[in-house]
Amino acid sequence: MPELPEVETTLRGVLSHVLNKRISEVIVRDARLRWPVPEFIQELEGQRINAGTRRAKYLLFTTAKGTLLMHLGMSGSLRIVPTDTPWRKHDHFALTLDSGKQLRLHDPRRFGAALLIEGDPAEHKLLRDLGPEPLGDAFTAEDLKKACAGKTAAIKLVIMDAHVVVGVGNIYASEALFMAGIDPRKPAGKVTLPRLKRLVTAIREVLAASIEMGGTTLRDFLNEKGEPGYFQQTLRVYGRKDQPCRVCGTKVRQITLGQRSTFFCPKCQK
Repeated sequence: MPELPEVETTLRGVLSHVLNKRISEVIVRDARLRWPVPEFIQELEGQRINAGTRRAKYLLFTTAKGTLLMHLGMSGSLRIVPTDTPWRKHDHFALTLDSGKQLRLHDPRRFGAALLIEGDPAEHKLLRDLGPEPLGDAFTAEDLKKACAGKTAAIKLVIMDAHVVVGVGNIYASEALFMAGIDPRKPAGKVTLPRLKRLVTAIREVLAASIEMGGTTLRDFLNEKGEPGYFQQTLRVYGRKDQPCRVCGTKVRQITLGQRSTFFCPKCQK
């Protein structure tokens, strides 16, 4: 599914097209998304989009009437298109802007979302219990150490827990743990603070690099221009089972943790 870098890339791609634009029409072609699109979302008509931000993998577009929360789900994408662009089968939701363009949500599996939040979006049930942003100052090794204290769960599973830190998906967890030299199976409570500091740095670096390159190419993900990202070309361990480690030449191993494929170098990661 689209991960944090893909969502951030999407936000950066569409923001200049929607910021300070007025919504002239809200189009709901199929309300049956992961959470039903509410009828009162039509209240966005006539409103101006004042800001656009990302929280975890949610996109938030602010208006005086409330905040439009959008999620790309398992296979969704956002596109900016001219209003006369033919509709595709899975274009379920759109905003027509006074610029003559439309922001369209394309979601083949309908696991995405388009909701209108009234009040402080940080207090919404989908957002209020989320952990810190991995690229923000609130994500520190010291706080990660507290979250890991006494836990026997594998460190990879802990950093993928959105209550601990948001946006560290399966690919990026494997890559960051390799960069930090930590075995993904290691019990979280046994990872020392110095190693967690390396891990926090690695998480920041791998996510920042992926954002810079436009996200990781996944089967269903396309950016706002309809092009795949290219970060996959630089993956160190993910998806490289039995291929030589780029550092030491040892064969990369694949195991399953938390029902997710996990890749690591048995020599470089301890």
